[in-house]
Amino acid sequence: MELTGAEIVVRCLQEEQVEYVFGYPGGAVLFIYDELFKQDKVKHVLVRHEQGAVHAADGYARSSEKVGVALVTSGPGLTNAVTGIATAYMDSIPMVVISGQVPTSVIGEDAFQEVDAVGITRPCVKHNFLVKDPGDIASTIKKAFYLARTGRPGPVLVDIPKDVSNQKAIFEYPTEVSIRSYSTPGKGDSTAIRHAAQMLLEAKRPVVYAGGGVILSNAATELTALVKLLGLPCTNTLMGLGGYPGTDELSLGMLGMHGTYEANMAMQHCDVLLAIGARFDDRVIGNVDHFAQVPRKIIHLDIDPSSIAKRVKVDLPIVGDVKLVLAELLDVLRSSKQKPDATVLADWWREIEGWRTRGGRLAYRNSDEIIKPQYVIEKLYEITGGDAIITSDVGQHQMWAAQYYKFDKPRRWINSGGLGTMGFGLPAAMGAQLINPDATVACVTGEGSIQMNIQELSTCKQFRLPIKVVALNNRYLGMVRQWQEFFHGNRYSESYMDALPDFVKLAEAYGHIGMRIDKPSDVEPALREAFARKDDLVFMDFRTDSTENVFPMVPGGKGLSEVILSEDL
Repeated sequence: MELTGAEIVVRCLQEEQVEYVFGYPGGAVLFIYDELFKQDKVKHVLVRHEQGAVHAADGYARSSEKVGVALVTSGPGLTNAVTGIATAYMDSIPMVVISGQVPTSVIGEDAFQEVDAVGITRPCVKHNFLVKDPGDIASTIKKAFYLARTGRPGPVLVDIPKDVSNQKAIFEYPTEVSIRSYSTPGKGDSTAIRHAAQMLLEAKRPVVYAGGGVILSNAATELTALVKLLGLPCTNTLMGLGGYPGTDELSLGMLGMHGTYEANMAMQHCDVLLAIGARFDDRVIGNVDHFAQVPRKIIHLDIDPSSIAKRVKVDLPIVGDVKLVLAELLDVLRSSKQKPDATVLADWWREIEGWRTRGGRLAYRNSDEIIKPQYVIEKLYEITGGDAIITSDVGQHQMWAAQYYKFDKPRRWINSGGLGTMGFGLPAAMGAQLINPDATVACVTGEGSIQMNIQELSTCKQFRLPIKVVALNNRYLGMVRQWQEFFHGNRYSESYMDALPDFVKLAEAYGHIGMRIDKPSDVEPALREAFARKDDLVFMDFRTDSTENVFPMVPGGKGLSEVILSEDL
């Protein structure tokens, strides 16, 4: 049948079984919005800023196995969305962003609200398209969803000029996709997998290092089975938390700049390292030369060949889908007559336990006088039973949430890892709550980050999203202050948050419930009261210790074993 471009866009979304589109209307996308209005299969969520739209689509995707979808207009609509697109790109989140564009006849003439969407987004998308013919819309959107969800996932932009959305074409949604030069790895090389199994069985100091690829490939079950089968120590990146149960005795916790002492030391001193869906980034291994000082054999498993050996020398690369490769590796190990040397492995675990004792397993000094932020997270974990979906913004509160909330399941920890985007937490919680309506969703944030996209409290009110906002308010840009204290002679240049709003009144102004908590004794009662309000968004303003720092800490440019523990200060 013959349909307008706008009708084709909506039909394509229906064919992809898209439930929610997060967006903000504008002139270049009004034909598309008109078609959304005429149907009820695809629901639209009106955000208050385009950055919020993309972060919400991001949270929707991270907490499910679906592709997030955002819709923005041309010009500032697109540029406002770029931060969210870059956030998704850095963390490999499947997303399709549809943007409006000025009519084709004036492209390149600096028309009103014109920007080069393809050029601006090229460095931070998996792919992008400018559609100039309505007959190409269906095939382009089909490709966009296919690219977004396959291989190493990522955001894909589809830029549609206004006149194209109003022109007619024959609609037929493709059943298959064929993109020349694009292929997605499946199973890894069987010979390499057998070699990996032998290396693990013969290792004296093995470590499993698991990243966000475990979550994205839905391989948590296979990872858990592998670790338990061999009795290996397992550490997770910030993006990989929940890929292996954080409460399990074989878990070393998170590694990296603010990882546990035992995880970092085991990572540094192992003899065989199995890296799964991770990329050895600077916040994980610190100084590359320092990391290379200790000889070790590295098995690197990833779906993206460009991520393998990009920062460190790899002895055994395995390119493939993490879930499929781990499944085959498990089969090889289970059928092998050889087992790990229990005595040698026990010696390794004794060494790890020594590091764990010295590191204090993230111990901190609680107080009866002032609220410690770590205490708030511990109580949040206790009251939610460790079963909530936790989103976060970026800063000290993010690290404390990662350290003190033990994630036993995947897709429960939603945060901006690669780009480190302040303002991510609240809109991401909106997307997570919409796709998981019966789940408990909490946004852990700071008084700096929350103000980046606080306007989305209005969206939460309109769509009755009962998110619980846990604001650790220390009156500083806390992580900035911490670095200024450690490395800049206590010169707190522009890190103090002066003239803060009354968050209780602000929450109430948006139609929500606000609480201010000043005393440690009130922390647990406030959390219990907030989470008992199943239908309400509750904003909890916890006035926390402004001098508290995140430990352990590996200073920038240092190695994993050059960690600062609180006792060292």
